[in-house]
Amino acid sequence: MKSKKSSIKLWSEVDRPREKLMTLGKNALSDAELIAILLGSGNRNESAVDLAKNILRNINDNLIELSKLDIKKLCRFKGIGEAKALSIIAAMELGNRRRYAEVIEREKVSSSKDAFEIFLASLADKAYEEFWILLLNRANRILKKLNISEGGISGTVADPKKIFKLALDNNASSIILCHNHPSGNIQPSESDVKLTNKLKDAGKLLDLPVIDHIIIGEDKYYSFADEGGI
Repeated sequence: MKSKKSSIKLWSEVDRPREKLMTLGKNALSDAELIAILLGSGNRNESAVDLAKNILRNINDNLIELSKLDIKKLCRFKGIGEAKALSIIAAMELGNRRRYAEVIEREKVSSSKDAFEIFLASLADKAYEEFWILLLNRANRILKKLNISEGGISGTVADPKKIFKLALDNNASSIILCHNHPSGNIQPSESDVKLTNKLKDAGKLLDLPVIDHIIIGEDKYYSFADEGGI
């Protein structure tokens, strides 16, 4: 005989996600409980919290992996329709944008970690490689963050002429390069090293130094500057 799900309405008030959020605050809720609030309801055999736990189990309890799920993949879970899938996707995107907004507030880049945080919002859950640049003024304050190119799973093209034209057009004093490795491996390839050296040398000639090149792999990063490569 199948066991019936335990309805959230039958739980003690302190265990219900919405009530828990109101009485104890957002930090008291688990990831599953926060997702359950987005879902609103579960399915015939699972409460919203149980359904959320099931989703998280399938992605190794990793919110970065959750942000990579599209509507089709989310709808494979029983009880998830298009509306619920869109709610999850929208919430994950707001989280990414909030992180970026906090970084922009600081405006100044003082370390490789600052640069990583700025680029992460745009590259954290990308399935393909993209190449971005950050243009800075003399005080290392952000002028612009620009997408240079989009590529495939294993590579993208970074055109030096385009990069330095954009930097000159925006009166930049220095440049930070960045691209992602969808595989999660943050170690630079031979082509990454060659490109970095090429752009570094070109920057010296133009008195427009490339001060770092960040490689992002999910929630980790590699900095050429930190590792002595620039």
